[in-house]
Amino acid sequence: MKAKEAVDWLDSKKWSQTSIEKRIEMIKKVQKNLNEHIEDLAAEDTKMKKLDTRNGYLTGLGYQTTVVPVGGQLNAVLDIYESILGGEIMHALEVNRINDDTYDLLVFPQTGKDKMMYSDRKDYLRVKGNPKQISPLDRAGGITAVLGAGNYSSAVEMVNALFIDNCAVVHKPHHMNSNTDKIWEQIFKPLIEYKALSFCDSEGGRELVKDDRVDKIYFTGGTKTAEKIKSDTKAKLVSECGGNNPCIVIPGDRPWTEKELKHQAQVLVTVGKLNGGAVCGRPQTFITSKKWSQRRAFLDALKEAIVNDTPAATSYYPGTEEVMENFKNNHPEAEILKPEKGNVKNSEFIFIEDIRVDSYAVTNEAFCQIFDEIAIDNVNTTEEFINEAVKFSNSKLHGSLGSMIVVDDDTLENHRKAVADAVTELRYGSVGVNTPPPFIFMNPYLTWGGHEEAEKEHFVSGIGNFGNVLGYENVEKSISYNKFVSSGDMISDNKGVWLKLSKAAAQNASNPTWMNLFKMVGTVVFGNFRKKDF
Repeated sequence: MKAKEAVDWLDSKKWSQTSIEKRIEMIKKVQKNLNEHIEDLAAEDTKMKKLDTRNGYLTGLGYQTTVVPVGGQLNAVLDIYESILGGEIMHALEVNRINDDTYDLLVFPQTGKDKMMYSDRKDYLRVKGNPKQISPLDRAGGITAVLGAGNYSSAVEMVNALFIDNCAVVHKPHHMNSNTDKIWEQIFKPLIEYKALSFCDSEGGRELVKDDRVDKIYFTGGTKTAEKIKSDTKAKLVSECGGNNPCIVIPGDRPWTEKELKHQAQVLVTVGKLNGGAVCGRPQTFITSKKWSQRRAFLDALKEAIVNDTPAATSYYPGTEEVMENFKNNHPEAEILKPEKGNVKNSEFIFIEDIRVDSYAVTNEAFCQIFDEIAIDNVNTTEEFINEAVKFSNSKLHGSLGSMIVVDDDTLENHRKAVADAVTELRYGSVGVNTPPPFIFMNPYLTWGGHEEAEKEHFVSGIGNFGNVLGYENVEKSISYNKFVSSGDMISDNKGVWLKLSKAAAQNASNPTWMNLFKMVGTVVFGNFRKKDF
């Protein structure tokens, strides 16, 4: 469909007045369709990225990045709708007052299955003013245009706009994901037939943003494109545009064990290699203390994880080669690491230690397989280090999308106020304490987007936010706390296990039965006893 035809197709008034029972019926049909098209989606995603289909690690990404996000969003929406049907909408489990006009709302994990999978996690929405929740059925509705991302082909924003914003939706794919969109059309056929949803071709973006019938636009992509859309449309724009995301590594009050060092490195590198590094929110700049006695051991553990402990990932995203050359040219001191001895195409990883505060790596987003590190000097206490790390993150780094703090449980207990203050002061849309920010994006109960105040001063990471299926107003940021070493941490250290886990996660997301959950958990447990296979 052309853009105008796609908007013509929609009946937003009919959709906004649709009963909760009818919506639940359609969600279940979509879930069934998703379950039937798991393999099609994963295969098309792998084909689009031109990845080696014989490589279990690379093909597993198609399940993880395409099926799982949409399945998780549908499950959360279904839980909320069924709670409304039962007479009381799901709500925050706790409301904690931070100061006179700020509250932290514990929103996850909610269900028994979530508590089993994420027993170590506590995820919060930080809101300004008295917490106010709006039911999706009480929202005015309208028409939302979703302009899809290039780095992933799962349109979670489409689900959110339909079922939480109460809007009819036209979805325009990035040109890289046009073929995947044809599969999504089959999966969401019940909503298309109901005139709640339509799909237009990948060239329809300019026409869509200028269509006066569109009330809201969800956009994921580059900052310059977002600025152009903002100037061309009368619709409300919600955009996510990436950035250089910090990972503050707090020195331990006690030495980290060798096992802990390896675990942290593998968690961080697993996220750093996901999708060839083309993941918004992945940590890029590690902030350490020069006086930390284990700084060298931590950096060496990261490099060991990159080269030997995790599989090589192919960097496929357009423009990656130019980005990596720019980083190399501006940082001749950079190390070029070659996982799996360089035998996997386009898998080199750039690692830059001890950069300056005004260096190229500080003011530029990589969006590919690059890590850099800045070591803060002249700090004598943990509190001083945390304060300086937060100041650097807020004042120097490019963007305000996601941030991470790595801290062992004992040190967190000893410096709980300093860490809590850091969470408050970090001007980022999400803060993960031992949770990599991409997993905040994956949680439909949280929000994903730039920090509003930071973006007003310097537009980089976008306006507004996605997610927030519980519908709370005035969200400032999302916060996730996890244990230093958690059984739920995602680590890729065996290609065969990774592929099995990816398939199991996709099956559980599309058909969330206890049996499928136990299959996924069993894969993790079994995988712990397998040695690397690369």
